[in-house]
Parts: sequence; C-alpha cells; structure tokens
Amino acid sequence: MFVNLKLIKLFTIVTIISITGACTDNMQVQGNEITATDHLTVYKNANCKCCDKWILHMKDNGFNTISQNLSDLSDIKEKFQIHPKLRSCHTATKDGFVFEGHIPAKFIQKFLDEKPKGAKGLSVPAMPTGTPGMEFGDMLQPYKIYLLKVDGTIEIYAEVNSAEEQI
Repeated sequence: MFVNLKLIKLFTIVTIISITGACTDNMQVQGNEITATDHLTVYKNANCKCCDKWILHMKDNGFNTISQNLSDLSDIKEKFQIHPKLRSCHTATKDGFVFEGHIPAKFIQKFLDEKPKGAKGLSVPAMPTGTPGMEFGDMLQPYKIYLLKVDGTIEIYAEVNSAEEQI
C-alpha cells in the first residue's frame, strides 16, 4: 500500500511537470487570460456538454484548444464586446479575434485565412440545432454566421441551410 501511494505521488509530480513544460512553450499569460497563437482559447462553463462537443469538433478539424472553465461568462462577453443578441454559450479567441458560439470549424479557418479588414470575429447567436456540438439526429435549424466588426456593426458572413454546408 505504501509503495502504491509513493508511485501515485511520483506519477502525479511527473505529470504536473510535463504538462507545465508543454503548456509554457507556446503560451503567454496576459492578466487573467492565456493566449497562444497556435491555440484556440475557449471560455466556457465546466458543465456545458455542448461546448465540450464543439471543442471536439474543432480538434477533429485541426485546431489546438485550451479550455478556460468559468462559472460566469458575462465578463468575457463584455470584454470582447459581444452584443447580448449575438451571444451563445461559449466564447473562443485566437490571434486577437473572437468567435462566439457554435461556429463550424471551416468558417473559423476561412476567417483566419482571409482576416477580413475591420473584422474582430464571428458569431452564431444562441444554440441552433444541428450546429457543431448541438447535433440532434439529422435535424438542422438553418442559421446565419455573423461577421463582427471593430466599429460595432455586423454583416452576414455565411448562411447555413444544410448539414453539408458545415463541412
């Protein structure tokens, strides 16, 4: 029993050291926010299963992610100036841009490749059925992806009317 406890303690220490080393190579801490140019930082509630499913969607599509579990996301949404009508259950950031809600990975990648002038990010308001993380059989509620601009205006960035358009 004593040997098992020592092994568990040793394993825990080695794990902490390896995780810390791996994280600090590509991450910087700025205030309370962790930023990394090769990571998508996702601010979410720890108990939100649809957010976890969206993160898996992002990972499956080549994004490295860091989750920041918060009990209250209102400060994050205010910090990134997400209008209340454009909010969803999670907020993600990458390279200084903000991505609100269940946006398919292909549209985030397209946005990051194009970096539209005057844009600060994208939003899929609410939690439309059929979006990544909100799958329910073959159902899909058509939805719009909004382009958020630095000046506070919005435009329609894309419209999704079928599951195939998300891939």
